[in-house]
Amino acid sequence: MRQELLHVIAGSVFANSDAQGDMEVDPQQPVGLFAFDTRFLSHWVLRVDGERINALSRDDMTYFETRFFLVPGAASHYVDADVSIIRHRSIHDCFHEKITVLNHSAQPAEFTVRMEMGSDFSDIAELGLRQRTVEATADSANNQLVLRYQRDRFVRQTTVRSTLPVEVDEGGMTFRIRIDAEGQWETDLHVAMTMGGEDGQDMRAHLKSHQWAVRTGMREDLADWMDRAPQLVAERRGLEEMYRGSLADLAALRYRPLSYDDRVPVAGLPWTMWLCGRHSIITSLQTMAFTPELAPATLRMLALMQGGQLDDDIDEEPGKILAHLRYGESGAFGDRANALYYGSADTTPLFVVLLDEYERWSGDADLVRELRHPARMALDWIDEYGDLTGDGYVRYQRRNERYGAINQVWKDSPESITDANGRQPAFPRATCEVQGYVYDAKMRGARLAREFWGDPAYADRLEREAAALKERFNRDFWLPHQEYYALALDPYGEPADALSSNIGHLLWSGIVPDDRAGAVAEHLVGSRLFGGWGVRTFATGQRSYNPMGSHLGAVWPADNALIAAGLRRYGFDTQAATIAAAIFDMAQTLGGAVPEMIAGHERRLTKYPVQLPAAGRPQAWSSGALLMLLSTMLGLRPTGDNLLVNPAVPAGFGRLDLLDIPGRWGHSDAYARDRSTAHRARPRER
Repeated sequence: MRQELLHVIAGSVFANSDAQGDMEVDPQQPVGLFAFDTRFLSHWVLRVDGERINALSRDDMTYFETRFFLVPGAASHYVDADVSIIRHRSIHDCFHEKITVLNHSAQPAEFTVRMEMGSDFSDIAELGLRQRTVEATADSANNQLVLRYQRDRFVRQTTVRSTLPVEVDEGGMTFRIRIDAEGQWETDLHVAMTMGGEDGQDMRAHLKSHQWAVRTGMREDLADWMDRAPQLVAERRGLEEMYRGSLADLAALRYRPLSYDDRVPVAGLPWTMWLCGRHSIITSLQTMAFTPELAPATLRMLALMQGGQLDDDIDEEPGKILAHLRYGESGAFGDRANALYYGSADTTPLFVVLLDEYERWSGDADLVRELRHPARMALDWIDEYGDLTGDGYVRYQRRNERYGAINQVWKDSPESITDANGRQPAFPRATCEVQGYVYDAKMRGARLAREFWGDPAYADRLEREAAALKERFNRDFWLPHQEYYALALDPYGEPADALSSNIGHLLWSGIVPDDRAGAVAEHLVGSRLFGGWGVRTFATGQRSYNPMGSHLGAVWPADNALIAAGLRRYGFDTQAATIAAAIFDMAQTLGGAVPEMIAGHERRLTKYPVQLPAAGRPQAWSSGALLMLLSTMLGLRPTGDNLLVNPAVPAGFGRLDLLDIPGRWGHSDAYARDRSTAHRARPRER
């Protein structure tokens, strides 16, 4: 099995290494120091007297700070080692490593400590695919090594500086040291990352000379983040730990896009450490009862980047909400459509959904008025640009045939949209869950127009359009013999009849009539979709089903969180509790950060959640999924200036107390016990 990568992370800046703390190029994994989609260190290897070092143990202090306890040489040397090494690593705007060498002998000793350094400045989207000419400048007088790459006005530079005098060459730094008996030696290595944009201005991630102050500030920020979130008191063993771990993961995955002051969630480690519109919106929805500050930051950022023109290269259209924002070289030069990219059919209606949901929780009418124009542009996009065939459905088809996303929905792998026999529908495609999001967006937009924008006529129009969409959708997507909704329609109105987890999103959006909701719920917890660890993305018994396929059979916590919320919306409390219990069991069994997905094998077959190599962790919407499931179990719902609680807690969870839930009501507590009945939250003074 491939060795697990160890990481420190702070927003979009992260470092992946092996168990010893070393970084060496791996063509299959993103090893190294990365910031804003570029690898600033690809080689970072410590040697003592020419020997590689080996791990004794590790102390993961916080998400941004860890310590490696090491000895040089092979394992047979461990017991009698006369020397040991501590690598104290932290990350913020820059990368910092303190190296401590301890002499355990009764005599003074001399050592040669060598740190090998290098960078290939690869774009994370194309690791190892392009050879770059890197200029290395050794500057022993200033105890620093400068690595620089330039392509036209695209500049990336790594500066490594030691706090002690050192011999510097183009491949690293060498310390020749003498340590007294039972003594120690240490040096600090600071790695600063510089980026130059096309405007020729440098945007330096400043070298921090007082790293203790930086780490102290980050610790205080983390403590404040955890303190502002509600406190969970749970009888179920391990649930409080999972809750705190999810909050910490969400703290780690906040970053500030360049030229933007607020922090928004990135998607997740390691392959999507950038702003993804869909992930950020759904994460904000998942965490509304816990970390509501993510929502206004996300809404303002996406409004700022909203499409304003027609551009086929990046699928931009007026009113369309961003798919993702990246800063790598391939996007900067148009080698790939991945810098500023709008190829997403669902982010635009979900933007309106988030704006309305945030107001319901926060009472922030000012933000609703501030974002009136972006919200109305988003609603206009649905009918003006989203409806590609004029049949009233939002569809997608990439315009950039070389690099555009093939499937522009949350199931975005190329083969994910198919019928039960494995045939893929023609473009432009209309997937079922997007129509549910559109219905929800129009209903919510009508409320905003009536209550905050002073436009009742517009509100009436949106409600009529939503009602017509619901009627049309239930005529065209419903498969009466199978009693579920088709995954998609082709441009001729023919359904792709696959049974998929997408039908759970329809419950979440409210587009399903009450008399059909029971059949949908039965499918979601039936044996074809539910395997014991959660709802699969794609049902068994269909030609394309593959339990290892990310969208053709795997289980996603984020998907399941929306499904459980949808089931509770329609009163299927037992089914929602079954799904919530399964996801919590999976997360607790695996431990650590909640993975992006697991294999869809039957629980009774594997007895253990099977992890997939492509699954990232931590992932914002996976960590957020646990919070959303907790909110769903408690049945938290804002109603006017009150928080209502309607619990449906799975058997075996015992009592749950969630204290200091923030919202327009101030702070409230919620109490529940498995199989408890509905009750009202109790307001409290914080």
